[in-house]
Amino acid sequence: MSDPLRFFVPPESLIGDQVTISGDAHHHLHNVLRTRLGSVLTLLDGQGRCCEVELQAINRQEARARVVRRWQEKDCALPITLIQAVPKGDKFDLILQKGTELGVCRFQPVQTAHAVPQLDATRLTKREQRWLRIVSEAARQCRRSFLPHVKPTSALVDVINQRTDDLKLLLWETGSVPLAEALPDQQPSGVRLLVGPEGGFSAEEIKAISAAGVRSAHLGPRILRTETAGLAATSILQYLYGDWHQPPAGSQLNQLEEKK
Repeated sequence: MSDPLRFFVPPESLIGDQVTISGDAHHHLHNVLRTRLGSVLTLLDGQGRCCEVELQAINRQEARARVVRRWQEKDCALPITLIQAVPKGDKFDLILQKGTELGVCRFQPVQTAHAVPQLDATRLTKREQRWLRIVSEAARQCRRSFLPHVKPTSALVDVINQRTDDLKLLLWETGSVPLAEALPDQQPSGVRLLVGPEGGFSAEEIKAISAAGVRSAHLGPRILRTETAGLAATSILQYLYGDWHQPPAGSQLNQLEEKK
């Protein structure tokens, strides 16, 4: 028996025993899958709350379903924020997709002095809308119940000076220690990974990063592309501190049934 189809819906949609499904989820059910009445679906609010529902009605505007059961799933054990200089082309699409699969909690795109794409407001807005769709689809595919946050693109200096207790790391091949030496023995409360653009950081940016208390670390003798470095470091962090010891998403061991 195949697993129920999974869709993200607005949190307010999951209030009550009857659920109305609209937007992208309805389009997929009605126009793409032509889902039959009586089908069982899993609806997610992007914040860990999950509902198993039975499809009762569907038309061109919306679908209606009855809630069968509810449960709450856990978020990632290690909150990872990937601060990524916007790379050229569609490389950030790959970073978003694979970072979501690996458990990144927040993506913070930043504009830097040497970044190849210098985007105007209109192009940036269109890209950010596409990024949200990519994250949603990746989370649905990898059975993740929490939607990672994709923050608005910001200036690098504004982001690195935000106050936080997280471990702050710059992935940089020049003048840095191996990543293993930069990591603490005890699990940090969170990690903020900073990855530069293809053209590297300017001297002024490096100075500002150092002044913000960000520690630099490298990932070995091979120079990794900007779209590879953050994903490689995320994998290492998840192995050391994260949730890779837990059972797969959707397992009953991961589900805490809600009391009615």
